[in-house]
Amino acid sequence: MRLRLLVWRQPGPNAPGKMVEYVQEDVNPDMSFLEMLDVVNEGLIRKGEEPIAFDSDCREGICGMCSLMVNGLAHGGDQGTTVCQLHMRHFQDGETVVIEPWRARAFPVVKDLVVDRSALDRIIAAGGYISVNTGGAPDANSVPIPRETVERAMDAAACIQCGACVAQCKNASAALFTSAKIAHLGQLPQGQPERERRVIRMVEQMDAEGFGSCSNEGECQAVCPKEIPMINIARMNRDYWRGILK
Repeated sequence: MRLRLLVWRQPGPNAPGKMVEYVQEDVNPDMSFLEMLDVVNEGLIRKGEEPIAFDSDCREGICGMCSLMVNGLAHGGDQGTTVCQLHMRHFQDGETVVIEPWRARAFPVVKDLVVDRSALDRIIAAGGYISVNTGGAPDANSVPIPRETVERAMDAAACIQCGACVAQCKNASAALFTSAKIAHLGQLPQGQPERERRVIRMVEQMDAEGFGSCSNEGECQAVCPKEIPMINIARMNRDYWRGILK
């Protein structure tokens, strides 16, 4: 399979960037998208050129490191998957594929397709934890929790902090990410004592990082590789205003 690739190249955070065209021959349909980029980089290295910088780690859709816009869609648009799980069989011979980094003011480009997502870490550091001693696993398991509550909390906890929700949103909102990190703690008994303080601190940190506001268009949910629902955003907003108005 032959592909025409348009890749964003930017040598550094303060340097200007541009789209660079590459033509890759003999792309195996069974390759993952990142394996295809590995092959492109091997060819560039053989020619003495700078390889394309991109983030990856586990390549199993677990770690949240991979972060690419493929043809304008975060993670390539294959529902419920990260770009490392996207396979080249989804593309056609001779197709043009546009590859860009996450686009958001809060995610500055480091180099090429690599962006700095430490703003998400700072949101978690603002309150995404339980600071009281909850005991060991046997102690936690002794607290009865309704199954529906556990399922909702675990669904929210599936967030891998990849930032696709931010990249796809026209406002670059981190509402889905922040609400998921709030919801997986706030719905459990262990998270109740700090529930209101947690949501206020994390929402205020989200705003301080320069993320946009949520306009409820649902693009975040559509591209989330863990398919986290937007209902978490409604829950976050409700808890936030409850805490503010107290």
